[in-house]
Amino acid sequence: MAKKKRGRHQSTDKTGRRTIARLRGVPGVKAVVIGRSYGGKSIGPEVVGDFKLQGEVQGGFKGILQTSKGIQELFISVSGQKEATAKAIRELFPG
Repeated sequence: MAKKKRGRHQSTDKTGRRTIARLRGVPGVKAVVIGRSYGGKSIGPEVVGDFKLQGEVQGGFKGILQTSKGIQELFISVSGQKEATAKAIRELFPG
């Protein structure tokens, strides 16, 4: 039996999965990709599951998700109107 190739970290906690599902439901979002995880870090006084949109990059947006263990970077792939998608995300996750 061949060994499975390992890729990027693909898991998060229960509330993180809920947040990612909410992000995937935003019109214009094609995909949400989990990036690096930083244990013991915090994005401020927010609670687990909070998300902060950090900025625009080629093909979408970067953001940070607060998990029970620390923070995770997320890349949000966008199709169509970036401005409208960013506005919808900011309304869903104010702060």
